[in-house]
Amino acid sequence: MNSKADRNISADIRRQAWREFWFSFSMNRGAVMGLVVFCAIVLLAVLAPLIAPYGYDEQFRDAMQRPPAWQTGGTWNFILGTDAVGRDILSRLLHGARYSLLVGVVVSLAAMIVGIVVGVIAGYIGGMIEVIIMRIMDIILAFPSLLLALVLVSIVGYGLQGAIIATAVALQPHFVRLARAAVLSEKNREYVIAAKLAGAGRGRLMFKTILPNCMAPIIVQGTFSFSNAILDVAALGFLGMGAQAPTPEWGTMLADAREFISSAWWIVTFPGLAILVLVLAINLMGDGLRDALDPKLKRS
Repeated sequence: MNSKADRNISADIRRQAWREFWFSFSMNRGAVMGLVVFCAIVLLAVLAPLIAPYGYDEQFRDAMQRPPAWQTGGTWNFILGTDAVGRDILSRLLHGARYSLLVGVVVSLAAMIVGIVVGVIAGYIGGMIEVIIMRIMDIILAFPSLLLALVLVSIVGYGLQGAIIATAVALQPHFVRLARAAVLSEKNREYVIAAKLAGAGRGRLMFKTILPNCMAPIIVQGTFSFSNAILDVAALGFLGMGAQAPTPEWGTMLADAREFISSAWWIVTFPGLAILVLVLAINLMGDGLRDALDPKLKRS
């Protein structure tokens, strides 16, 4: 009976916490708009094989560099026009959304998981281990993330997989420093001391007692790393070191369109706008998450 009552109380607490979170998040109209746009892009990416008019690598030799439908010479068969080899830009954008979202998720999760583990260990154990870890992170942060990613890609190899690995390594130090700072502020609190006196081991203290109370700023950082990952991988693709043709990754599409900026504006404009809209939506969501998860901002 008591167990059932405890479960009901826990469920009520979770529902109340969710309502408070959503209220704080929804007060930021930009964040709500970003969430709507992001969900729309995710839906388009998931349904891309069904709603894309053509395959992303299907070529129409009789319709090369065809302008958008509303421009003179355009046709509604190719709503956003075609590229230099006759591929439908709308179809490639829809399929490319899957690659960009996948890149953002994989890179941000990889950087977050490794960064949290390393940061929690550094903050809790301290001593020489902390010094060594943080000096390594300082060295990595001394390089611009894109420059470091370029170096790492040249080591691990060109392609989308190499770009993902390189970008994850370049973004990981931010999570290490954030997790370490959060652990340092929590590890001497009463609830941690009580758990230690109750016999909790070091691993349990680090990852079950302290870490859950440090996740709010890490989640916010994860959203911004999501957008940074998309930008960095797109930049690597633009430089020819990321995804390779005919993969419809948006940065690679921009790279293929460089020579047509003046003669066929639509080939370069639409992939650039897609990157802009997706990154802006994620950053707006990140602002909303910060407002909803930061207690100081809630009180204000």
